Amino acid sequence: MKNEAIKIFQRKKKNVLETWIKYQLADENLREDLMSNEELRGQSDDLLNAIVNNLSDEVLNNPSNAEVDAVNEVLALISISRAKQGFSPRETGVYVYSLKDALINVLQQEIKDPVELYDQTMKVHKFLDGLGIRTFETFIKGREDVILRQTDEITEISTPVIRVWDGILALPIIGTLDSARTQVVMESLLQEVVESGSSIAILDISGVPTVDSLVAQHLIKTVSATRLMGAECIISGIRPEIAQTVVHLGIDLSTVITKASLASALKSAFTMLHLQVVQKQRGVAI
Repeated sequence: MKNEAIKIFQRKKKNVLETWIKYQLADENLREDLMSNEELRGQSDDLLNAIVNNLSDEVLNNPSNAEVDAVNEVLALISISRAKQGFSPRETGVYVYSLKDALINVLQQEIKDPVELYDQTMKVHKFLDGLGIRTFETFIKGREDVILRQTDEITEISTPVIRVWDGILALPIIGTLDSARTQVVMESLLQEVVESGSSIAILDISGVPTVDSLVAQHLIKTVSATRLMGAECIISGIRPEIAQTVVHLGIDLSTVITKASLASALKSAFTMLHLQVVQKQRGVAI
């Protein structure tokens, strides 16, 4: 025999949905810029259908029951989608817990016995609280995936390899240089060396806030890997404070060509390639 609450939810599903939508639309923090009302209704309808179609006495008494898997799958898709769309944890929590209010509202209208109403309400609370916890867990995972993807994209953007001249590459490094980023720098630089056939690569560290022994080791590794590919490396952007730090730490950069600015490094690269840049005089035809 079906639980009385389950019968009510199946019979009053449309009422539950309308009440739930009303609660969501009444929220002053509703993000209509991230999701239209039509999308909100469709998303809510999918989750409510999954709950009503898979609800049973066993599920209400044991929210970890295997029958909840179908509901969890729909909820996971919604949570991850909301994380990627930019919804906050609070907004996602309100989405789930406003459903609890809608379900309890219907129970209050249909069940007149106070004892029965209390018993069914507690079961709904327990079931929806479990869904709420899983919502937050999935939301956090979705947000972490977004952050990791954005971090990778930022890393790629912040380490562009530029062809400044035939045979000359420049790689401006901005921010802290750690082991993971060094790997990205080396892969990008070496790939471009192969594709362009360049013989000189300039690593500009003007945007690196500090240079310690670990950063210096990463730079030396990058220089060594570039040389193995047949290209010479020049490190530019050596500021006075960086020079003092390198000397103080006893870091040996004697085998690496270093320059104070990118312009100086480019000039040295021209000299190494036996190139000369001549300023054209105004009014003089060539």
